[in-house]
Amino acid sequence: MRRRDLLGAAAAIAVFGGSHGRASAPASRVRPGDPAWPSDEQWDLLRQQVGGRLIKVRSPLEACRVAPVDPACRDVIRELKNPYYIADEPALTQTTGWVDAWTSQPSVYAVAAETASDVAAAVNFARDNNLRLVIRGGGHSYLGTSTAPDSLMIWTRRMNGVVLHDEFVAEGCAGPGQPAVSIGAGAIWMHVYNAVTTKGGRYVQGGGCGTVGVAGLVLGGGFGSYSKQYGTAAGSLLEAEVVTADGTIRRANACDNSDLFWALKGGGGGTFGAVTRVTLRTHDLPELFGFVNATIHATSDAAMRRLIDRFLAFYAGDLMNPHWGEIATLRPGRRLDIAMASSRLNDQQMEAIWRPFLRWIAEAGEDFVFTTPPLIRSGPARHRWHPEFLKAHVPGAVRTDDRPGASGNNIYWSANVDEAGHFIHGYESVWLPASLLTANQGAALADALLAASSLAPVELHFQKGLAGAQPEALEAARNTASHSAILDAFALAIIGSEGPPAFPGLAGYSPDIGEARRDAARVAKAMVALRSVTPNPSSYVAESSFFERDWWRCYWGMKYPRLLEVKKAYDPDGLFFVRHGVGSELWTEDGFTRIGQQ
Repeated sequence: MRRRDLLGAAAAIAVFGGSHGRASAPASRVRPGDPAWPSDEQWDLLRQQVGGRLIKVRSPLEACRVAPVDPACRDVIRELKNPYYIADEPALTQTTGWVDAWTSQPSVYAVAAETASDVAAAVNFARDNNLRLVIRGGGHSYLGTSTAPDSLMIWTRRMNGVVLHDEFVAEGCAGPGQPAVSIGAGAIWMHVYNAVTTKGGRYVQGGGCGTVGVAGLVLGGGFGSYSKQYGTAAGSLLEAEVVTADGTIRRANACDNSDLFWALKGGGGGTFGAVTRVTLRTHDLPELFGFVNATIHATSDAAMRRLIDRFLAFYAGDLMNPHWGEIATLRPGRRLDIAMASSRLNDQQMEAIWRPFLRWIAEAGEDFVFTTPPLIRSGPARHRWHPEFLKAHVPGAVRTDDRPGASGNNIYWSANVDEAGHFIHGYESVWLPASLLTANQGAALADALLAASSLAPVELHFQKGLAGAQPEALEAARNTASHSAILDAFALAIIGSEGPPAFPGLAGYSPDIGEARRDAARVAKAMVALRSVTPNPSSYVAESSFFERDWWRCYWGMKYPRLLEVKKAYDPDGLFFVRHGVGSELWTEDGFTRIGQQ
């Protein structure tokens, strides 16, 4: 750990309270080769407790270390662009690493849990043997939190059941019941949407990327395409089943373990316990979902500046409401990519909303060119995640798990394929408050966006800010652990750069470190421009910089002291560790040694 990180951690402890581990807690966790590392007999005992579901983790990348040019290696590297293949390999993660930050490395053992009792056995074994514990569901983590070398992994992939309820009442609470869905921690959103929407005719607020794990998104306070209509995934949580550090299987809801329940709603995954199941409210399904796609090229810097200003005004006046979400991207080369999603609007309504903006572009003469003509379409909401419908009617929008015998339901968005197995060069994000759209601040925002987008692509994720959202969605989000900045943000601005699957030191598949660092420098410089107009910048924990210094303030703000108290109550010895998670300031960055007790 760098000196500045130690100083930052010390400051956090001073502000938010001192060490909450017991005096008898071990100063360091054990690693393979240490005298205290469990014996083969002890591991065999755990294997028996979990019904034989203990795995000695072997990386398929070993084929590349042995023979990097052989077909077996090429097959592995090719499959790293298939998120379903990655999800089914406990040694792999959806992100292969981040330059100068982390590299995906497998755990020593994994419990392929199928029940909460399996998870409890793994938790007890890790606690009693002083092991580093890591939890992995979908395996999506830009920050590397679903991987840890020398660890025991709780792998929830097989816990993927989906059960719909007409009238769910949380344990210990009084009625009336409400429509809901209970989902195993290892399920992914594409399968859940297919069960809830395609087959069940309901809507559940989940994530945009269909292969993200359900539990991780909920615990991180995640967003989906229609967040301004339905709120955050965390705000939809009604109950969670969770195994805490003492090995107890608990129910957490508004009536039972309510402090833990609040912390699980956006306080970060893998921090307060191992969640095995979540129950989320469902909503009436609208008749229509739709989209608007277009790409506009500006022929000069002055024209690009006018385009940014006009689009921001259009967004503030006509799109910052519950009907709209998704992304507009400003790119180097003076380009604006529009990929917006709508709900409850038909083609004619959408065309009427967009007509003045598109007419302004068309009438601007040679200043602008539509390099992708506007496409405005709506369709039955029930088909939004229907695998067979999508493959038949919009085949370019999805890809299919191509492994022999794979389920036909294993589809993923073509727009997300670059993220499968990617190696991150640089990544930054900041919430943009709606106040920046006002007349006295709009010019400064437009200038900052122009400067930033000349260096790197700037994505404006409008669904990841709740300004303009339904009052019910705002109220539900206000009662979560997520940073309060989401309530007033009109978008989350993301600037990033990535490369294909890469592993430092793997012959033939090592990243170009020089190029990655140059990209990272451009990303960081671009974000400086945006942060210069953003007061008290904060960010979304799941999509943020690995190098964020003031992470506790950036991710949770004034809610952090309360989160730390919950951590103290349910995990006093810090069994559950996530770098830059609640309570992690008491540990070195790898989670193996307590700060102050080295």
